[in-house]
Amino acid sequence: MFTCLLVFQLAHAQKSLLSLNEQNKYIYYQVVDLPGAGADSLSKKASAFAADNKLKGKLTADTTFVIHDKFLTHSSRSFSKHENGEITCTFTIQCKDSKYRFWFTEFVFIPYERDRYGAFVPVSGKEISLDNASAKIDKKELSGYLDQAGAYCQQLGSKLKEYMSQNHSVKKTAAPAVKKIVTDKW
Repeated sequence: MFTCLLVFQLAHAQKSLLSLNEQNKYIYYQVVDLPGAGADSLSKKASAFAADNKLKGKLTADTTFVIHDKFLTHSSRSFSKHENGEITCTFTIQCKDSKYRFWFTEFVFIPYERDRYGAFVPVSGKEISLDNASAKIDKKELSGYLDQAGAYCQQLGSKLKEYMSQNHSVKKTAAPAVKKIVTDKW
């Protein structure tokens, strides 16, 4: 009984990871403070994070990175765990002095089907935005996709936070100039 309650609480906690923004689109958003870090060093770390994790992104402004990412989803209905689709999303990292923020938006589900060889492949031409998918996807399945998207965002976000905080040192202020004493003139 206790394990069922724990599983239910974890599932409910994951569902609350995604919020709605002003345009009623799902978003995972966080702001992280790193006192003393410069915008240049944070943007270099963000670029290195994308390269190290094989994320394809581009610098859209001096300190803003936009990364288009995707991950596989698994069916919550069947007992056999197989990919039933993928979700693509936009991952944005924006840096300023002493802080950075990141967010995931534009979640699009692409269903998979079996091909003639028995492998699961994307259905061509069928993309469903999760923002208005309630009319096209069963409510229970949509809930599962949102849970998986929230868990993925949380996982990648924690990796980013850990990466950005590594080797972080507070900027040192310039030491006051040492006053020299001349002993041969007095």
